[in-house]
Amino acid sequence: MPITASAKKALRQTKRRNARNIIKKDAYKKAVRTARKFVAEKKVEDAVKLIPAAMKALDKAAKTHVIGRNKASRLKSRLAQLIARSSKTSS
Repeated sequence: MPITASAKKALRQTKRRNARNIIKKDAYKKAVRTARKFVAEKKVEDAVKLIPAAMKALDKAAKTHVIGRNKASRLKSRLAQLIARSSKTSS
């Protein structure tokens, strides 16, 4: 346990930031997971509708350093490729 006042404050800040980071992380993971699930179920139209929400969640997570900028970019790219491939095959 922290002893000094500054260490106690740092612990409080860390707990608050950790809670905020978990919310952002869960948001982007849920968005990506849902889009992938729709593609697997052959519901490409629903997956296409979810792309903006997933991209927004990934951008917010990257902006606040919850995940790295390159990871966000990679996830966005792979999701877009997956949906593009599945829309070609379903058309």
